[in-house]
This record gives sequence, C-alpha cells and structure tokens, in this order.
Amino acid sequence: MAASVGGCRILDDPAAAINDPEVDAAVIVTPGPFHQGLLEAALKRQLPVLCEKPLTPEAETSLAIVEAEAAIGRRLVQVGFMRRFDPQYKLLKATVDGGSMGRLLLFHCVHRAPSVPDTFTEDMLINDAVVHEFDVVRWLVGEEIERVWVVAPRSGSSLASGGSSPQIVQFETTSGVYVDVEINVNCQFGYQVRCEGVFESGTLAIGDNTGPVRQHRGAWGGEISSDFRFRFAQAYDQELQTWVDSVAAGTPAGPSAWDGYAAAAVSEAAIRAQSAHGEPLEVKLAPMPALYR
Repeated sequence: MAASVGGCRILDDPAAAINDPEVDAAVIVTPGPFHQGLLEAALKRQLPVLCEKPLTPEAETSLAIVEAEAAIGRRLVQVGFMRRFDPQYKLLKATVDGGSMGRLLLFHCVHRAPSVPDTFTEDMLINDAVVHEFDVVRWLVGEEIERVWVVAPRSGSSLASGGSSPQIVQFETTSGVYVDVEINVNCQFGYQVRCEGVFESGTLAIGDNTGPVRQHRGAWGGEISSDFRFRFAQAYDQELQTWVDSVAAGTPAGPSAWDGYAAAAVSEAAIRAQSAHGEPLEVKLAPMPALYR
C-alpha cells in the first residue's frame, strides 16, 4: 500500500511517527489497551486524532484523556464510533428527533458475529462489542445512560478464554428509555447488527438483511453478511471523510473524547453487572468539562 502512495514513508515506532514534524494529524487503529499512550503523545503535540473505539478500555484512563484535552482548551480527538455515520442509523436518529411517530419508548437491539478468536474475553463482549450500542443510544436519545444490568441465558457456546455467549445487556437512559441488547459472538451463521425503535405510534427497524431474495428450485432465501465490513463499509468511509474534512476546516466533528469516556464508564458498570446476577448497577460519570457542553 505504501508503494502506491507518493511520498509515503513507513516507520516502525509509533512515537516517532506522532512526533515527526511532517505529521499534521493521526489515525490510531491499534488495539484498545495501546490507545492511551498514543493519545497522550498526540495531544502533547496538539495533533487532531481519529482514534478507533474504545477511546481506552477503562473509564479512569479515558477520563485522563478528556482532562488532557480539556486543559488544551479545544477538541482534537474524534472517537471511531462509526455507527453514527451509517445511513440507517441516521434515519433512526432523524425519526427520534422529528417526532413523527411520537416519543421514543425503547430499543430492541441485536449484535451477532459468527465467531471470535480464542483471545476474545467475556469483558470484550462489553467493551469491544456492546460499547457500540452504548454510544449509539446516547447519540440517538441525546442523554446519558444511568443504569445497566446483564443476564446470561442458556449458553450456546463458551468463550475459549472463559465466559459464555450470548448475553442480554439491558440499560436505561436518564429519561427512562429502555434498551435491550442480545450480544452473541458465536452465532455461526453470519454478522448481524439490528435495532428496532419502539415509539408511541409505530416502530422503525434497521439492519435487517434487505438484499436480493432468490426463489429457485423450490426454495427461497438471501445472504447474510459474513463480517462487519460489508454491513458498515459506507459508515467507515463517511466517518473517515468527515474527520478529514473537520481537520481541514479546523472544526471538530463526530464523537468526542467525552463520548469515549461515557461509553467506557457504562462498559465498566456492565462488566461488573455480568457477575451481579441481573442486579441493576448505576453508571457514575465525572462532571462534564465545559469544552464538551
């Protein structure tokens, strides 16, 4: 890929890349546990950053990034919650905001993957998967998540690293919007992300497989995505383009470092809830800095 881009150089040290005087902005796509140090280095140089989710895996370290950015006094970090850029989620957002079907009451969500590697842990069900639902619901509703609880139905399979899948993650927002999420990372048949909003006078479901349906030799059917790239390719493209445009214009856009911190705080509560036998746990957030209001 480097050979196809004029003037491209390859470095084997991320710190050297961030501190290179030719670098004007950074995209961080390492695994989550490595994000904090790279973000701190980028903020030290006041580089605009697009950081893949999660901002960091822990609420404490995410809050440290929020505080470092707030001390600079301007937004430099966009977090890679790409669902906000998906056309179907945008339609759902417009329906919530427009009120054409009355008040939003609840969301039913499904988050399925055919399989995961042996290194995938039970915590990652939350902070690497359902973290997307935490963020997108906050965005759709425009308010924080106040409490979360988790139940585990009869297990379809055990994770190699311990724990079970599927699990049901449930949470409520400040105004009482209820959300349930089936997280199932060993469904074996394909990749699905669905969300149904239930309103006072109707429902809107997104994410169903609505591609070609074949009728042939006494049967009918279609295809299910094999992984996230087919379902969200347009969202990833739009996310990256929005970030590039925002850097060029000097106007921040997309999910902020605060959004990353808030999602991490909900994730931490949900991970504790995995062993709380269905007991709801409160989500506690630090005061929001003025930069993000």
